[in-house]
Amino acid sequence: MWTRALGLADVAAAEQATPDHAYRIGSITKTFTAVCVLQLRDAGRVELDAPLRSHVPEVPRGPTIRQALAHLSGFQREPPGEIWETLVPPSREELLAGLEDAERVLAPGARWHYSNLAFGLLGELVARVSGTSFPDYLAAHVLGPLGLARTSLEPSPPAARGYYVPPWTEAAEPEPDVQLTDTTAALGQLWSTTGDLAAWGAFIAEGRNGVLAPSTLDEMTRVQVMVDHAGWTVGWGLGLSLTRRGERIFAGHGGAMPGFLAGLAVQRDERTGAVVLTGASTGARAEELAVDLAVAALDALDRDPVPWVPDAGAPAELQPLLGVWWSEGNELVIRHRGGRLDIELVGGPKGRSVSVLVEEAPDRFRIVEGRELGELVRVVRDDGGGVVKLYLATYPLTREPTTFESA
Repeated sequence: MWTRALGLADVAAAEQATPDHAYRIGSITKTFTAVCVLQLRDAGRVELDAPLRSHVPEVPRGPTIRQALAHLSGFQREPPGEIWETLVPPSREELLAGLEDAERVLAPGARWHYSNLAFGLLGELVARVSGTSFPDYLAAHVLGPLGLARTSLEPSPPAARGYYVPPWTEAAEPEPDVQLTDTTAALGQLWSTTGDLAAWGAFIAEGRNGVLAPSTLDEMTRVQVMVDHAGWTVGWGLGLSLTRRGERIFAGHGGAMPGFLAGLAVQRDERTGAVVLTGASTGARAEELAVDLAVAALDALDRDPVPWVPDAGAPAELQPLLGVWWSEGNELVIRHRGGRLDIELVGGPKGRSVSVLVEEAPDRFRIVEGRELGELVRVVRDDGGGVVKLYLATYPLTREPTTFESA
């Protein structure tokens, strides 16, 4: 809807920045890596709760794939060696060999601890499970299908230069171009534009059949661990940061490489987000600014009303289930809306009062979303086939309020 470029893409050439310039996006790359892993999971080739070493045997015992995605692996932050001093990242072989020296700074699952090393190993997992390199898999299964032609491991022109701006001067000193290759590319190599990352944000909001289903994006944006234990304002999903501003949750990620800072924030429910890309590694708060811009847009822009559209109503076999039910003196209402059957606990806790049902056999329903997730709902009929009672997670539901004994 809106884009603006400020300043210079290349100081020496006095080249003005434009929205079409590519910038390094650093660790926003990790969101792409996570999508690759979830694609393989959805294809039945990976189990999130399996040990990471089940696919990469060089990995020490302990963390699961899920824990690696959520920065709960307990691995040290960086690959072994002083790569941010030498600016020479390890090769795939060196990364795997260096695992012998890598520290386990925390027990797996104990606390959130950001780890580039863990995401390098997830890149290796993608390569081994898919039978191709991580860059080739990413291009063929994510970038290509989504039409992200300006997102790549190497920049295509026009591309911005990255600079260091000293804290006490207005100079702009060029930063070197650090090349992450093969497996290590999965932790932060990508370049992109604001346009491509806006399209990526739309994908995070809505999913895309053939790439990743909306339900899987829902799963990726559920909290796996709380980062900010005091304020509960920052959590982490599966490869995505989750930032709370008031009542809104933004999914996204920040990114940093020498000379570049980047931020992506998406409010999925309202499908509104922002991208910030900078050609300086100091003096900017790109991740925070992305959330600020998204909040400003949400607060300022009018919303188009969603018109109510009637449907065909509930199927005949579901009609006897609809209406008011009671359990423990609490009122519940079963409705058929938008093609789905749900149970609402009237006056229940916000965000925890609705259960969505899917029929798995005659008179047997499974709660697939919301309150009492995973539990069974059974239908009891009389000799004439009429519905007389329900059981929700073994609790009896009756048409009139009653005691436990009478139910």
